[in-house]
This record gives sequence, structure tokens and C-alpha cells, in this order.
Amino acid sequence: MMNRPHRRAFLAAATAAAATQARPILGANERVNVLVVGLGGRGRDHVDLFAEQPNCRVAALCDVNQEAQERGAAQVQKLQGHQPAVYRDMRQAFASKEIDVVSIATPNHWHALAAIWACQAGKDVYVEKPACHNPWEGGKLVEAARKYNRMVQVGSQSRSIEHKIRAMRLLNEGVIGKLYQAKGLCYKRRRSIGRTPVQPVPPGIDWDLFLGPAPMRPFSMNRFRYNWHWFWDTGNGDIGNQGVHEMDICRWGLGELGMPATVVSTGGKFVYDDDQETPNTQWACFDYGGVQIVFEVRGLNTHEEGALARRGENTIGNLFYGSGGYMAVDAGGFQVYQGDKLEKTMDEKYTEKRAWDTAPHFASLLKAVRSRNPKDLTAPAEAGVLSANLCHLANISYRLGRKLAWDSAANSFHDAQADALAKPPYRQPYVVPEKV
Repeated sequence: MMNRPHRRAFLAAATAAAATQARPILGANERVNVLVVGLGGRGRDHVDLFAEQPNCRVAALCDVNQEAQERGAAQVQKLQGHQPAVYRDMRQAFASKEIDVVSIATPNHWHALAAIWACQAGKDVYVEKPACHNPWEGGKLVEAARKYNRMVQVGSQSRSIEHKIRAMRLLNEGVIGKLYQAKGLCYKRRRSIGRTPVQPVPPGIDWDLFLGPAPMRPFSMNRFRYNWHWFWDTGNGDIGNQGVHEMDICRWGLGELGMPATVVSTGGKFVYDDDQETPNTQWACFDYGGVQIVFEVRGLNTHEEGALARRGENTIGNLFYGSGGYMAVDAGGFQVYQGDKLEKTMDEKYTEKRAWDTAPHFASLLKAVRSRNPKDLTAPAEAGVLSANLCHLANISYRLGRKLAWDSAANSFHDAQADALAKPPYRQPYVVPEKV
């Protein structure tokens, strides 16, 4: 049996070699073969939705958990009538010449590295939000997409939803005058995750591969199933989970803003005494000079009366303020209020059953895969990374407890503590390379 150092070298070489062995450019009607990496709840959605796309085959699956592999293979068999190839290590899957698209639904800390490796292997990529786990690796993902001429779509599916496209167009046409502020609300009810003890790694789980770039930690169930979102090693809190959608809409509605001049964020983890590290209450402000983005996360019981609807226990959406009024946008539609009396002048409802349907977003990726035209992407890597980076900047300010200035030209805070959080160390051999 090949020992681990030699096996790692072999897999790295195979992945690099695959970059020169990518399948020829696909014809307009040729079948696209997809590999889904990460088979938790969102990954199973990916399997469902790619299986629905015309001329699209879920050819392979990858997960570090044997139970998830088996469940995913049965899902593909039921949906498409064939047995997919199944992998535990994504690097082996990337070496396959039969794969055209890699769809990444892993925990956040794997997003950028998995996408970079896929680009290097000559694959096009769908990567879930946030596009990266920190600002530095996000830049490397953009570099990789450009260098290898890969179509990379980020899971900001609002950009493929018709009523949100129309709302952003109206904002840019001046429906509420000159814009001065966008506000994102993530009032998503979260229960306490409690405490789970350190325990032996359950059979069938490769804990080393799960942690990947993150520091080695003892296994506990809270760090594994979904609740990895609330640990800094693997997640980004709710501002980088649900909130990155609304952050993306803030940037989009204000004309695709880049990085801010300054950021300040405060908050805390209130009420609960549990394993969670990230805040359940957070406020952030990003200053761009003549315009600003304000963002708020609340995971506890909360509500404010206003234009945004409360759906179940949650109030999630965006408010845009301008010289002539304001606009409210959420999953159900959008409303425009104009003049000093703030009279409602538009009220568009979104009547589709699945307001957050990702199918149109997958369709735009597959269109770009066939056309090789990045303009067919609705959420390219550059846009996804910028929106994720605002979440990261807010978290860095929160963790350090102070306002920070960002130098876009130097891609740096010029603050040793902040820059260390913007580019944390990686655990060998799961390292985002300096040169992609």
C-alpha cells in the first residue's frame, strides 16, 4: 500500500496533469458530466438540481463520509438511473478526464482551495457561497479562474432570480434617486447548539480530510454536522452563511461596489452558553465615502415592524435608501416608496413556489460551460469573492474589537493582527498556493 507522503505526491501530480487533459470544448447540445463534492443537505440539492438540467449527468460524487457517499449514490440511481463514480478524496476525482464541472458544497473552509484545485485540473466550477473563507484565498481563486480560463459560478443565486434582477435594474435607473445606503438584514432564528463532547472519530468518516486546510482538532459532533458554520476554523458565522446573500445584493444594488475604505463591526454571542464561537448578534458598517453598507445579524428572537415581511421566525432581505425614497427587497418580491410621504408606488410579488430555486443559476453556469463566454455567468468568481470579503472584513473587525481601514491597492489592512486573520496559516498538505 502506498504510504501517505508518496500518495500525496501522486495525487498532486495527477491533479496537475489533468489540467492538460481536460475534455475538448463541449458542443451546444453535448452532455455535461458533473462531480458533486460534499453531500450534506446542500450537496444533495446540487445532485437534484443538476439531474434536472437538460443534457447534464451527475457522473461522480465525493464526500469524506461513507454514509453520505452511499446516500448520494442511491439518490443519483433514483434520479438518473445509473451508478456514479464515488470518491473520498476530491483530488482523485479531479484527475478524471470524464468530469467537466465540479460542484462544491463542502464546508466554507474548503471552498476556495477545492475550486482552485478544480481550475488547475481543467474543470469548470460551481462553488457555494461564500466563495472563500478569507480575503487572501479569494484573490487566489479569481487568479486561478482567469489563468486556466475556467467558468466559475458562485452560489449567489439571487442574481438569477427575476424579481431581484428587475429590482436592481430599477435602483440603477434611479427609481429612488441618488442612493446613499444599502442595508442587509439577516434576522434568522438560530437555536443553541449546546455542547457535544470530544469523542473518537465515527467509523466511515475521514476527519483529516474533513478538516483539510483547518487546524487539526479533536472530533466532536458540533464541529461536524452543520454546526461547523459557528466555528472560526471552518465557518464564518451567519454573516457569511445566510448573510452573504444579502451582502451580495447590497453591493449589486449600489452598482457593484468593490472593497470599502473602512469597516467597523460589533456584537456578541448572547443568551446561550454553548460551543458556538461566532456571534449570534452582529452589526457592521462599510464606508465608501459617499455611500455606505450597513449589515445586521440577529439569531435570537427579534423583529422590527417595517417593509420587510416576517416569514416564519425570520426577517431576511434588503433595504435601499435614496434621495427620493426607499426600496425593500426580499424573497417574496420588492416594494418602492417615493417622496417625502413615502407613498408606495410599486409592489411586485414573486409568485414562484421556490423563491430560492437554484436551477436558473445552474442553467447559466452550464450555458457558460458550453459557450466559453464568461458573460453568460450571472455570479462570476470576482463578484462572489467581493461579497464574501465584506463578510470577512466585518468578522475581522468584530474579532479585533476595532475599526479597520482597508487599502485596496495593496490588498492589506496594514495592521499585523488584521492581516494575520485575512491570511491565516494552512495545514499541510491542504495549502492554497501563492502561485496558482
